[in-house]
Order: sequence, then structure tokens, then C-alpha cells
Amino acid sequence: MSNSTGRVKGVNGNMLTVEFEGAVSQNEVAYVSEGENRLMCEVIRLRGRRADLQVFEDTTGIQIDDEVEFTGELLSVELGPGLLTQVFDGLQNPLPQLAEQCGFFLQRGTYLDALPRDTKWKFTPKVKQGDELTAGETVGIVPEGIFEHAIMVPFNLPGQAKIKSVVEEGDYTVSDTVAVLENDDGAETEVKLMQRWPVKVPIRAYDERLRPAEPLVTRIRIVDTFFPVARGGTYCIPGPFGAGKTVLQQITSRYADVDIVIVAACGERAGEVVETLREFPELTDPRTGKSLMDRTVIICNTSSMPVAAREASVYTAVTVAEYYRQMGLNVLLLADSTSRWAQALREVSGRLEEIPGEEAFPAYLESVIASFYERGGLVSLKDGRKGSITIGGTVSPAGGNFDEPVTQATLKVVGAFHGLSRARSDARRYPAIDPLDSWSKYVSVVDDESVKAAHALLRRGSEIGQMMKVVGEEGTSIEDFVTFLKAEYLDAVYLQQDAFDAVDGATAAERQQHVFAVMLAIMNAGLKFKSRDEARRFFHELTQVTRDWNRAPMDEDKFKELEDKIKGRITENENNAKSLSSD
Repeated sequence: MSNSTGRVKGVNGNMLTVEFEGAVSQNEVAYVSEGENRLMCEVIRLRGRRADLQVFEDTTGIQIDDEVEFTGELLSVELGPGLLTQVFDGLQNPLPQLAEQCGFFLQRGTYLDALPRDTKWKFTPKVKQGDELTAGETVGIVPEGIFEHAIMVPFNLPGQAKIKSVVEEGDYTVSDTVAVLENDDGAETEVKLMQRWPVKVPIRAYDERLRPAEPLVTRIRIVDTFFPVARGGTYCIPGPFGAGKTVLQQITSRYADVDIVIVAACGERAGEVVETLREFPELTDPRTGKSLMDRTVIICNTSSMPVAAREASVYTAVTVAEYYRQMGLNVLLLADSTSRWAQALREVSGRLEEIPGEEAFPAYLESVIASFYERGGLVSLKDGRKGSITIGGTVSPAGGNFDEPVTQATLKVVGAFHGLSRARSDARRYPAIDPLDSWSKYVSVVDDESVKAAHALLRRGSEIGQMMKVVGEEGTSIEDFVTFLKAEYLDAVYLQQDAFDAVDGATAAERQQHVFAVMLAIMNAGLKFKSRDEARRFFHELTQVTRDWNRAPMDEDKFKELEDKIKGRITENENNAKSLSSD
């Protein structure tokens, strides 16, 4: 603990100006006394003997000359077994336990342990006396749900150290010491089931950072085929309110090929957060058949909670993600919505009286957003295993304007852009990802040339559709009209999915490759029609059959029957076209 103390000299919203004595560092945690309450705050700027602190609580009642005590520690979180299934706030207070203690209205100055101190975990050592270890290497394991939770050497251990002692297999709490390390100088380091780590410092206890190359299969066709996400990659989902960002994230978290899901609800409206908290325990995990919450951690701060805590929730979530990545697991971090986080940065920047950037956001907004997304990635651990963090952040630009600063700053650092469209949402075309505006730098589950051909058809179909709004169908050639219908057909049966259907709601990569090959054959087919009405009827019937095909399990006879029916209709039309041309 630090001996530094200070006195409040100014209060501006959730920001305090404090005059201090002793040594104080940037991002250090302090407590300000307000009556019987001790409110947590963080140093965000130092100026000589004065420090600016952001308070993670309501500052009502704080007065000039109130005492401030500095802890000498950075804002940190507890990392250990027991994180999964939990719901925390931005400061890692477990909200269910907080509600039990405080009731419906949370009390200021109430902070609880993130991990229960009385729960015992069965520890199995994986090392013996005399073994040499470095930071992040495994000392032993404890079971946590379906995973083997690795108990690791503290991430801040410098160099190598030998195991001086290790406990036998047995039941221990998170605060028990299970091993003692000793370096060449004789300095000892205790290894407990739990360790603490500052949230704004990335965990780098790995061997090498790798380039994300393997697709992360989300089972959403428009994502995996057209705008893929790599395992360990980054992507963003900007879109107006009501376009389906939250639903898309829930589907991704349920079906994505990852081990751990971490949801950071940073500043969303209370209604949306409550919906998430209610629905996630009810979602069935397709991997285990149990609740999806068994491998999920939720960090939530609603828009009505203090602004400073909203900012902390993002860093808390990514630190927990890095911890599980160090175990060789694949983690999916979903941040909803980073716009609220950026608004918190803007509010703090304004109170610091910094020179504002575009739309009053801080001038360093781009670097802050970049530093967050850079904490994702694929790494090679010291034992040869690989772990990854895939970060997907939603952005809520006002009016769906993608030119606003938060969206533009995010687009500069992510590898895939899934732009949601108000027009597609209003037309009930879900997922409402715009196939013409979105893009990805990652590798698809389908070959690139086929995807480019599909993109070209969709773009040409959109151009013809815009032209038809001016000149009508009569002013369009039959060939262009058929191209338009092909694009609409591809959109209706491949880009759109029925999230309420057990089969169509989640399409495996193997099925996507098979179905897309059929779609490509239809796109390339030389379909001929006598009239526009005949063409419209043909594609309407083909659409209905293909939708039934999408709902048929791939291992059933019905799947093959419907596929033959689709191919038969195309072959029949091509044969009729040949007979007409020969006549």
C-alpha cells in the first residue's frame, strides 16, 4: 500500500482535482472519503503536485478538502477459476452478489471480491520441485466446467525461476498458495490459484504473435462466405438502432467456433442489457447441450451507470479474454457498443479541458481504439499451443452515419467490416449486413474467385434494380431483368437466414461450400424466358424450394431430393432454351 494521501481541491462531474503528498503514478487507484463511503477512482492526469482523478461512482456529497488515499496499485482485476458463468460490472464486482447485498438500488462505495474466497477447487500439480518455469507457464490445473483451467506462473515474473515447493493434489481456495518459485538471487514468488493484473497493460507472456489466417466459422453464411472473420482477427458491426446488432452478436456467440465467449456491454441501454442477461442463460450451447452461460463471462455497464465505469468495462473484458487465451483457448470478445465507450472518453476529455477533435471526441480517439483492438490476435504460447482472441465491436453511429469519427477510427484498425443497413432491416432481410458496403481482408470458407463472381452479380443486380425504379420493368431488357432476379434469388436464399429455424439458423462450413457451389451453377446458368412474368414465376418457385432446402438437415434424404429438384428446374430451363434456339 502507498502512503500517499491528498485533499480534494475541485469537483467537476465525476472528475476530481486532488492536491497530493508523496509519490503518485498514472492510472493508480485511489479512494476518496465521502462520509462513511470510500469511493474508488483512478488517476488520469498528473500536473506537478496535483492529480486529476475520475471517480467510478456518483460524486454527490464530495466536498473540498475531503481526504483521498492512494493505493499504489493500478486498476486491476482478479484472474482465476470461477470467472465463467459470472456477470460483473466494469470494476469486476459480481452483480448478482451485489444485488443480494444492496437490493434493487446499488449502494455507493460497495466493492466485492470478484472470485469467491470460500469455494474450493481441486488442484492437480503439473510440475515438480526443481523445474524451471517462466511467466505464463502452467503449474497445475483445476476443472472449470468443460475446461481444464490452467494455474499459471504470475505474468509479471522476470526471467526464469525454479519450483522450490509445490502442494500435493487436493482442494484449495483461490487465495491459497499452491507453489513457491525461487530465482537465482533467492527471491521467492508465490503462486496462488488467483492472480491480479492491471487492465490497461496487455498480457504478453507468450512466445510469438502470429498472423490470423484460419477462418473463424460463425455459421452465418453472409459472414463466413462473403465477409469472413479470422480466428484471432478483428471486425466491427456498425449500424443504426434496430438494425439487429445485438441479435447478430447473440447468434455469433452461440454458434461461433470458439471456446470462451466474453460479452462487454459497455454503456448499452438498461433494457438491452437486461434482455442479454435474461436470454443468455436460456440459450442452449450446441457444443454441450447445456446453457451457453457455462462458457460465458458478461461484463456490463448500462448507460445509466457512471461514465468512468463504462470505460473500465472494456478493459476488464479484454484482460479476462487475454487470461483465457494464455491457456491455449480461443476466445470471442464482443463489445457492445464501442460508441458508448467513445462517448465516455469524450466526456472525460471535455472535463480535462483538452483540445477537442472532430465532433468533440478527443484528438487521440483513433489511437485509443487501435490499442484496444490490437489486444486481440493469435499467439503461440511457450508450450507450443496456440491461443486467440477474436474481437468484434458494434458501433452505433447516430442516424446510421458511417462517416462519423468512431466508425471511421474503427474501420482503420479492423480486418472486417459488417455494415448493417437500415433499408435491409426495414425490408426484413436478416442478417441486415449490406453486401455492397461491407468488406473483409480475411480468407473465406469458399474460394475467392467464386465469391468475386457472386459480388459482381449482386452489384450488377443492384444497379439494374436502381435503373428499374426510373424506367420500369418495360424499359429493361429481359437479359438484365433475369440478372436482377438472379441477384434477388441469391440474396433471399443465401444471404438471408432464419434464426428461428434449427437448421437454417446455423450453417456449417461444409454445407456452405456445398450450397454455394449450387448457387454458383445457377448464377452461371444460361436461363432463358419468353416473358418477364415467366421469369418471375420461375424464380419465385425456385426461391421457395431453396428455402425448404435450407431447412433440411444435410444428412437426410430430403436434402438430396430438394437439391435434385433445384438442379432439375435449372436443367429443364436450359434444355428448353436450347430447343428454342435450334428452332
